[in-house]
Amino acid sequence: MIRILLVEDEEHLQEAIKLNLELEGYKVVAASTGTEAVKIFKAERFNLVVLDVMLPEMDGFAVCEAIRLHNGTVPILFLSAKNASEDKIMGLKRGADDYMTKPFNLEEFLLRVNVLVKRSMSQDEKKEINDIFRFGGNEVNFKTYEILGKEKEKIRLTKKEIALLKLLIERKNEVVSREQILETVWGYDIYPSTRTVDNFILAFRKYFEVDPKEPRYFYSIRGVGYKFMTE
Repeated sequence: MIRILLVEDEEHLQEAIKLNLELEGYKVVAASTGTEAVKIFKAERFNLVVLDVMLPEMDGFAVCEAIRLHNGTVPILFLSAKNASEDKIMGLKRGADDYMTKPFNLEEFLLRVNVLVKRSMSQDEKKEINDIFRFGGNEVNFKTYEILGKEKEKIRLTKKEIALLKLLIERKNEVVSREQILETVWGYDIYPSTRTVDNFILAFRKYFEVDPKEPRYFYSIRGVGYKFMTE
């Protein structure tokens, strides 16, 4: 399901936008403050962010910057009563993809949302990988859950090991946050400890790294997440 984060502090407007987006088939998560929005975004995965500018605690421009530090590709659409040219320019400079002023035409808004969502889905599709992935003499078969590591012995991984491995490889050369790993691999209801994820990374190093203490492929980024690197 396509997921949208809606950040709007005006209750009636938030409810109206949320309802219309849900009627289009989107899953909508709403936030009323800037700090709440950033917290939710870091904890979950979204295909689009619809963002007001004038928010309590943290304005929309600051929220946009915080999101961009965490994720450089998710589309962001500003909805704002601030209609001066400099405000629009400011929003786009902070990393937004589009800017609409209030009051707005609902049909136009939904069309713009659709365009941005398609862009998001297209970016995700480009990152999809084949059933078999090879790197540095290693081989991963995502269909059979089997790998050929440094010892050239066939090893069958667990479903969660394969899910984490696929996520890291799909996002190769990018830092994947712990929050995204937890949401993608474990889902929303059961969160393991950080140590559990660390143990998975240690296992990957054991399988694939010539020297697990000096990894070439699987890195832990302290306080942020993990990264899979290839030449």
